[in-house]
Amino acid sequence: MSSAQYDQVIRDLDAAGAGSPTGRLHHVASPKEGGWLVIDVWDSAQSLGKFAEVLVPILQKAGVNPVAPLVYPVHSMIAP
Repeated sequence: MSSAQYDQVIRDLDAAGAGSPTGRLHHVASPKEGGWLVIDVWDSAQSLGKFAEVLVPILQKAGVNPVAPLVYPVHSMIAP
């Protein structure tokens, strides 16, 4: 995914009313060699699944091949 594609996905999510989805606690995105690293913290797998129903078609529209997320339980999260 290019930075232009990432930015388009974010705009399309906002337009779809899913820019700040229920259940997403944090979102961090960073370019990396060969693509992007995106880390989200969700309140539940169910919230992530509901968001994916909106996200996947938007990714496809932007020409991005969606990949299955890696999901890990959060042990600790420290806020400032």
